[in-house]
Amino acid sequence: MKIKARHILVKQEFEASDLLKSLAAGKTFEELAQDFSLCPSKSDGGDLGEFGKGSMVQSFEDAAFALKVGEVSKPVRTQFGFHLIQRYA
Repeated sequence: MKIKARHILVKQEFEASDLLKSLAAGKTFEELAQDFSLCPSKSDGGDLGEFGKGSMVQSFEDAAFALKVGEVSKPVRTQFGFHLIQRYA
């Protein structure tokens, strides 16, 4: 099984929490990724494309595969920082 997801990577958990509030206030995930993400995928709105199990860091993968299409995760910690993940397919 493969899914499609985008993400926003930040250094601190409070930054990810603040971005969740911005999403709730009407900002788009892609807009926030372009403005705040530390990942090179920011130029594509955080789009990671399609991936299957075994291709991402375990905590990231677990969170991404647990989401329903359209859902956004709570902050997910990895060795890279904190991620917000949005599954879109």
